[in-house]
Amino acid sequence: MKTVAIIPAGGAGKRLKSHIAKQYLLLDSLPVLVHTVKAFQESDAIDEIIIALPPEDLVCIRQDLIEKYALSKVTGVVAGGNERQDSVKNCLMAIGNKCDLVVIHDAVRPFVTEALIGRVVRTAAATGAAVAGVKMKDTVKAVKPDKIISATVPRDNLWLTQTPQAFQFDILKEAYRRAGEEKFYSTDDASLVERMGKEVTMVESSYENIKITTNEDMSIADALMQKRKKTGYRTGFGYDSHKLTAGRKLVLGGVEIPFHHGLQGHSDADALVHAICDALLGAAGAGDIGRHFPDTHPEYKDISSLILLERVKALIAAKGFSIMNIDATVVMEAPKLAPYADKMIAAIAGVLKISEDHVNIKAKTNEGMGFAGRREGVAVFAVAALSEGK
Repeated sequence: MKTVAIIPAGGAGKRLKSHIAKQYLLLDSLPVLVHTVKAFQESDAIDEIIIALPPEDLVCIRQDLIEKYALSKVTGVVAGGNERQDSVKNCLMAIGNKCDLVVIHDAVRPFVTEALIGRVVRTAAATGAAVAGVKMKDTVKAVKPDKIISATVPRDNLWLTQTPQAFQFDILKEAYRRAGEEKFYSTDDASLVERMGKEVTMVESSYENIKITTNEDMSIADALMQKRKKTGYRTGFGYDSHKLTAGRKLVLGGVEIPFHHGLQGHSDADALVHAICDALLGAAGAGDIGRHFPDTHPEYKDISSLILLERVKALIAAKGFSIMNIDATVVMEAPKLAPYADKMIAAIAGVLKISEDHVNIKAKTNEGMGFAGRREGVAVFAVAALSEGK
């Protein structure tokens, strides 16, 4: 599957009231656009990048930005249009018919992460269309033209839409074709797909994935960058393995997976959660899972490992740490875990009270080698990063 990222950067930044277009403003000594493109450059989910720029910048930006910062995945630079939608359309024309998925991301959202890009791409590959967003936190009011409030809108199912937004190429191409014929313009790409009657799946993002539009946004971006630079952090490594055995449920990441064998252990034997627990405890300098939850204690017989994970969170919080991110790799031959990865991420992030964007889970086989390759058991490796301070 080939995935192309489109970065529309053709705006003049009028709302920022700056003589320099907002995509070129410096953030930690690099142009905002460079921060954004680097996230896609470093993502394993992206094969190529096409950027739309103001026509007058096409020549100089290729040399001053793309070549200077070794952005080798950038295969095309095209002239932007009068509106964002025109810029994306020009990029789509530059792609031709040479990809399966298209990911569109605002040039001035520099805090997008590789993990979020990957999750949006995977969701779009499975469902056809996916967008990043966050739940609405503030109370929403409907207001009449005279500024009188007419209603309070229930916010339970309201989300603020962000980018990246990803689509199967044929779906997006058709959406843009219809919009062009009907001269319909919208502020995001998902709206064009929705008006065709296609379902679009929301993927939980982070509130730090801000769009720089105003001077206040630039101040927030500077603060976020300084936070990333100055925050002290610690990392920990975790490992766990369990035998596969008949007569047990297979539970990984808090998710029960249909299979003819489960994992042997005193608790529910969730090796993925156990490895994450050890990584978190290791980063905090707080021992290991066996010390806190011994497998000889009847309290932990058949206990859900998500309960243990919740207790680990409390332990590291008591030591003054908060969780930055978790990355884990599960090694087993069967069953295939990819269809359950997002459910695992949701379960783990829910217990730890962190964004799903900060949890990453990968599944690998061992190519028939070792105990995992012989289908005797599962091995899990995990890394966790903690920041100092709650």
